[in-house]
Amino acid sequence: MEENYFAHESAVIDEDCRIGQGTKIWHFSHVMSGCTIGPNCNLGQNVLVAKGVILGENVKVQNNVSLYTGVICEDNVFLGPSMVFTNVINPRSAIIRKNDYKETIIRKGASIGANATIICGTEIGKYAFVGAGAVVTKSVKDYALVVGNPSKQIGWVSEYGHRLNFDENGFATCRESGQEYLIKDEMVWRNE
Repeated sequence: MEENYFAHESAVIDEDCRIGQGTKIWHFSHVMSGCTIGPNCNLGQNVLVAKGVILGENVKVQNNVSLYTGVICEDNVFLGPSMVFTNVINPRSAIIRKNDYKETIIRKGASIGANATIICGTEIGKYAFVGAGAVVTKSVKDYALVVGNPSKQIGWVSEYGHRLNFDENGFATCRESGQEYLIKDEMVWRNE
């Protein structure tokens, strides 16, 4: 069967993994058996995709990212260079905790900045933006902008990644797309 994806000759692709059409896997990356990578993804240099990981369509994984068992990324997720996922809350070298892996979900369109750390068991909401170097210890709302260690929300962003400034009626417009957004009860959604 002909492969419908590209893998650099230095990449290691184990058997029994599913890789979508148009996906590119670059230098020194390792894709382990039992994972699913959707179409049109891009895995940069030195990326690990462990057993059971699920990547949706058009996921961009920058250099030096390890996606451990329990990580699920929906469509159009961006993972910045050297960002970190964990999969066990209390790791110990002498204690096996492979049955204690926690699920971490990155929802559609979310971006995680370079060198950020995502503690397992959290959910990053759709189109949320995690700033570079942030340490996320709890779930993040849709469209939220979080920064710092531990991360805290400092605002809201559009689907295009621009900061939203809401008026007194709770409306904001993305400066690039012209899309309108509404905020109510500390939740944001597109006003369609």
